[in-house]
Amino acid sequence: MSHTILLIHPKPSSSTRTYSEYDSVKECLEAICQIYEEHLKRQSPNVPTITYDIVKLFDFIDSFVDIACVVYQRSTSSYAPYSKEWIKDQIYILFREKAMDTDN
Repeated sequence: MSHTILLIHPKPSSSTRTYSEYDSVKECLEAICQIYEEHLKRQSPNVPTITYDIVKLFDFIDSFVDIACVVYQRSTSSYAPYSKEWIKDQIYILFREKAMDTDN
């Protein structure tokens, strides 16, 4: 488990910048998915079940001015930055792992 900080800048105004802290990269990735799910719920409040595909999630992530993670590296006792593309790659891996778990 590596402490992870999620930096989000969703809209051009600097006042929209925010950050969140997580105990692991996986927890951070799941929080990004939850942010998207909350966005979908606000758009369609009368829909009882929210479903989406990864392409739409990636479009949502791409709509941000910026989004990045910094992850604590024990080997160097420092934080390493990771880009929007890295986040999407990691979410893809997370979705693939979840799909494999449900197939078993």
